Amino acid sequence: MASAHRISPASTSSDSEPSDPLDLRDEEGWEDAEPEEDNERIVCLFSDEIFPDVPSMIRHCKNKFDFDFNKVQKELALDFYGAVKLINYIRSEVKAGNSVPTVLSRQSFEDEKYLQPALEDDALLFNLDEILGRNAGDEPEDDGQSRDPITGSANEDTLTGVNELKEELQRLQTQFSDYRQAVKKTLDESLDAKDASLAEQSFSTATSRKGQHKNVKDETKEDDSHYFVSYSYNDIHETMLKDTVRTDAYRDFIYDNKNIFKGKVVLDVGCGTGILSMFCARAGARKVIAVDNSDIIDKARENVFENGLGETITCLRGKIEEVALPVQQVDIIVSEWMGYCLLYEAMLDSVLWARDHYLAPNGLMVPSHINLHVAPLTDSDYITDHISFWNSVYGFKMSSMLANIYDDVLIRHLAPNLLASAPTAFNQLPLHSVTTDDLTFTKPFSVELNQDIESLDGWVIWFDTFFLPSREDSVPVGARAEEWVKQGHKGVAFTTGPGGPETHWRQGVLLNNYGKKRPEPLSKGQVIDGEVGYKKHEDNARELDIEISWSVRGVESGKQRWFMR
Repeated sequence: MASAHRISPASTSSDSEPSDPLDLRDEEGWEDAEPEEDNERIVCLFSDEIFPDVPSMIRHCKNKFDFDFNKVQKELALDFYGAVKLINYIRSEVKAGNSVPTVLSRQSFEDEKYLQPALEDDALLFNLDEILGRNAGDEPEDDGQSRDPITGSANEDTLTGVNELKEELQRLQTQFSDYRQAVKKTLDESLDAKDASLAEQSFSTATSRKGQHKNVKDETKEDDSHYFVSYSYNDIHETMLKDTVRTDAYRDFIYDNKNIFKGKVVLDVGCGTGILSMFCARAGARKVIAVDNSDIIDKARENVFENGLGETITCLRGKIEEVALPVQQVDIIVSEWMGYCLLYEAMLDSVLWARDHYLAPNGLMVPSHINLHVAPLTDSDYITDHISFWNSVYGFKMSSMLANIYDDVLIRHLAPNLLASAPTAFNQLPLHSVTTDDLTFTKPFSVELNQDIESLDGWVIWFDTFFLPSREDSVPVGARAEEWVKQGHKGVAFTTGPGGPETHWRQGVLLNNYGKKRPEPLSKGQVIDGEVGYKKHEDNARELDIEISWSVRGVESGKQRWFMR
């Protein structure tokens, strides 16, 4: 059967229409160009192989990938726009790492975003008539119908069929023109957005240069690209993987509970190198979807295939709020989302979004509970070495070096004896029920000093993580991870506090700023009451502000805010 007539992208334009940036026929220097048909390159739907025409590409997809485009188009009754969405959906999925996307229904690609080309200058979209109108313009086959023996003219039924095919071709031409105009509009809007972004960056750079003596951050709450870029390199992942307290806890919980993971669909949010996904696959998960928005996803995909887990694990690039998962819901969500002082980097927001949109009603969150702890700090040696030091440097005063020295949260691993009291839990996050609104809070605490101290030098904050096998299980607010398993509780737990082995999180240290006021010595048995407040920084939601107010009954009181940048 002869191929259908190929529609030229400019064939529907008229002289009265505005110039089309995609139409280069009238541009100087293009007069001697080869006809467009000779230069078109049809890219395979599942690989980067190139074909001279659509039919050969369709045959290739059917033979090599067992995907019959014509059959799918007919079974799903796809019109022009449905076919466009299907093509862009397949290309998007392949680009995201799903090498052979499953197309069971139209629901997979109903989203209007699939009208936007996933492949730049996709010649296949401009030749859809070769698929949808395959019979249009072809010579009619000899189907045994009678013709006039003298004139050879086709009978009435045959003529009717030809006319219907011509009408179908005309309909496809109209739809193609509409689609091309939509692509042009999207292109124009994209270019306008890029121009605006460049202008904003130019202004931001100028502002930054004006404030060159300050640590200026011009990123807005919406611009968190620097956050994802920071996870593109090996060093940070090596640090996390070598944190055996962290990695062993995930591995032990997953491997010790293979009955929970066997045959289940698991979502790994912020998968990094893919280590947690591979744990789940080895534990018997039926399908694991690994999502990350940094370049590390490419290495994760290689790690998955290198270990023979490509049939189980699908790696997707993008924010969990934006990617299209190949499933409607998952049975388990696993994620290592915790930051310094727990909520720095605000990754938990995305994990909770995934929970609310994808987790099955009886699904499991891994980990399941987090307890936050605080304790008063007494560390005169650190104050002498890093604060008082600037009062006399080789006989010179350097008071300027003390500017803002108390503002930032320090990340250190402390010896337990530097805590002036037993720690107290000031907040718990049960991952099955906590909301993003709960992540901004002010919680009370009270501690009793267990030693005499020269001064209350600051505060120490850390968190304990619990992995419980059922969403019905609970953790007391005051529970300590160091004692959890020893006390016979089920599940796995670890602490990032001074009472356990050092982790890459260590502890958050918040030094008190007394200014020119001399701090008061305190005695064993005195009680300190206070409140701890957490909130996202107003200029960057990935950053964290921590505020503590405290009162030592009858002695002193204070209130201070620290920042995590």
